[in-house]
Amino acid sequence: MSTIALIYSTHDGQTLKICQRLAQRMQANDQQTSLLSLADCSAINWQEYDQVILGASIRYGHLNKALYQFIETNKESLNQINNAFFCVNLTARKPEKNTPETNAYMKKFLTLSSWQPQKLAVFAGALLYSKYGFFDKFMIRLIMKITGGETDTSKDIEYTDWDKVDQYADELLASLT
Repeated sequence: MSTIALIYSTHDGQTLKICQRLAQRMQANDQQTSLLSLADCSAINWQEYDQVILGASIRYGHLNKALYQFIETNKESLNQINNAFFCVNLTARKPEKNTPETNAYMKKFLTLSSWQPQKLAVFAGALLYSKYGFFDKFMIRLIMKITGGETDTSKDIEYTDWDKVDQYADELLASLT
């Protein structure tokens, strides 16, 4: 049995939801998991884990700056353990932009980050107009209009492909053996 750390940075909760799904899949395969918010990860005992998975969401075109700081602080430890990274963004709702090779945000991360994860994935997030304040609702609606997405603010849409999340979990489990 392995112990897996799932570390997430989320704005509206979809990255956490994806981490929870990964954890459930791993627990169903007799693995132990720890679900950790990036905000609460100032000191990690890396010896406790056989694998670390980082997941982060995009907000207005950027990952959380704390993610890059975490990576810089922990790069040596990350490189000494089985590791993975996934990015969550609404651009990935489009089939031609939902892989690590075709997603601009993942490519940008790999360019800016000093850490090059072993296993990568990109997942579409959720459009949660009902959770957004006035400014976010206005800005996200404008972005969606420009990119051909849903602009009806009375709708919440979850674009995440849960089968793809399960497949990623299976790939990560296979990398433990």
